[in-house]
Amino acid sequence: MNVVTPPEKLTPKDFATDQEVRWCPGCGDYAILKAMQRTLPEIGASKENTVFVSGIGCAARFPYYMATYGFHTIHGRAPAFATGIKLANPDLDV
Repeated sequence: MNVVTPPEKLTPKDFATDQEVRWCPGCGDYAILKAMQRTLPEIGASKENTVFVSGIGCAARFPYYMATYGFHTIHGRAPAFATGIKLANPDLDV
């Protein structure tokens, strides 16, 4: 008899990295980061199938703070990279 192990229940800490967050105090990016780290486990997202794509600027550091796949792209090309990633692997959450 095969026993199927239920998937591990992830927590917000599972989506956080050990990187020091380097945004200015009071920056709204903190709230967005925490909201994503709280929401992904709630919706059952897996770290292995989630990709964050960023361009330039302060918010571009976002993929470094998430324990998922991430791409830091060049100015104005994040949507093109995200589209290419999704086309190459439609099973990913981009």
